[in-house]
Amino acid sequence: MVAVAILAAGRGTRMKSDLPKVIHSLGGRSLVERVLHSLSEIQPSRRLVIVGYQGQQVQDALQSISGLEFVEQTQQLGTGHAVQQVLPYLQDFTGDLLVLNGDVPLLRPETLQQLLQTHQQHQNAATLLTAHLPNPKGYGRVICNGQNLVQQIVEDRDCTSAQRQNRRVNAGVYCFNWSQLAKVLPQLQTDNDQQEYYLTDAVKFLDPVMAVDVEDYQEILGINDRKQLASAYEILQERVKDAWMAAGVTLVDPASITIDDTVELQTDVIIEPQTHLRGKTLIGAGSRIGPGSLIEDSQIGENSKVLYSVVTDSVIGAGSRIGPYTHLRDHVEVGSACRIGNFVELKSTKIGDRTNIAHLSYLGNATLGDRVNIGAGTITANYDGVNKHPTNIGSGSKTGSNSVLVAPLTLGQDVTVAAGSVVTEDVPNDCLVIARARQVVKPGWRLNSTPEKK
Repeated sequence: MVAVAILAAGRGTRMKSDLPKVIHSLGGRSLVERVLHSLSEIQPSRRLVIVGYQGQQVQDALQSISGLEFVEQTQQLGTGHAVQQVLPYLQDFTGDLLVLNGDVPLLRPETLQQLLQTHQQHQNAATLLTAHLPNPKGYGRVICNGQNLVQQIVEDRDCTSAQRQNRRVNAGVYCFNWSQLAKVLPQLQTDNDQQEYYLTDAVKFLDPVMAVDVEDYQEILGINDRKQLASAYEILQERVKDAWMAAGVTLVDPASITIDDTVELQTDVIIEPQTHLRGKTLIGAGSRIGPGSLIEDSQIGENSKVLYSVVTDSVIGAGSRIGPYTHLRDHVEVGSACRIGNFVELKSTKIGDRTNIAHLSYLGNATLGDRVNIGAGTITANYDGVNKHPTNIGSGSKTGSNSVLVAPLTLGQDVTVAAGSVVTEDVPNDCLVIARARQVVKPGWRLNSTPEKK
């Protein structure tokens, strides 16, 4: 059995934020969510999150993740003190404890799996994740023998000249035999400059202790300030984009594109420059997105195009064309082979197949059938100042330019709305509706250019 303790109690003062550090966002997930996601290959039986600063806010941020146990660390007195807080929670636990940091979000699942497998295969008392840094200055060094058994952990300031040449550093990620660790945790002392309980001191009482080197040292990088958060985002983006290009996706200008690792792309998708894909987004095979588009929490069907547009919380069918300068939001559903064009905004609207809204229109809280044509400048007046009201337009209907449809309203099938109409009453099937004042022409009339004398 494996339990995991995630250290997430710190404030992170260098972030200069009222938010606890671990719930700052990185590529669509919070830092601590990314740490939890890295456990996907292990599937632990217990997941304990140790909270402290604004702990309730951290719990609220993780409420959508089931099965978490929250442990309160009322005073932040070091990593050893944090792990001491789980003693009452794991009294009857006899497996291994994996200790992770909530601000180290780039660990790969396979890295943690390798750490755990090494720990269990060698029946270690403790196993440390280590990395060889190009510049290890400021990091504690891990001194090992030829079998990677840890002989000594030395802080940077205490290293000899020879020890400073060693580039293997402690990543702060541990796997312990819990029964052995539980015996030594109460023995930790605060005889150090910070007067804190260090988890590395517990390692001194355990044997054997082994080091596992991570192949990519960037995995162990922690987040302490906004600059490091931005650096981590660059690393994450490089991983994501490399993986998609290897999977058959074309990124025309990778440096100008951002893609959350929650996004799914199918083969032969083309992502144009200055395009950003966010959240739980799916792009169907053969679709072309961008340039200059933002897609968030949306699904784009196969062989569709989205040009210079913003799409959020919406679904677009196969073979549809969106943009330029289209805004779809709040659960819009666009059918197959549709055309939603220049300067069109749709909100909470469902559109059938082969329907066209080519330009300069706003539809809100509307339902359109198949083969509907919306003329330029058509709007639904769906808000009465208190409530939103629906508009229903039947299949085969069309509106002329500058039509206003005052909701609640239903237009039947094959209805034609004359240009410039303001429609306020329901219209049955197969009708022409004209709702405008008659044109009046007055020959020989002109504005008097000289004001009358009083």
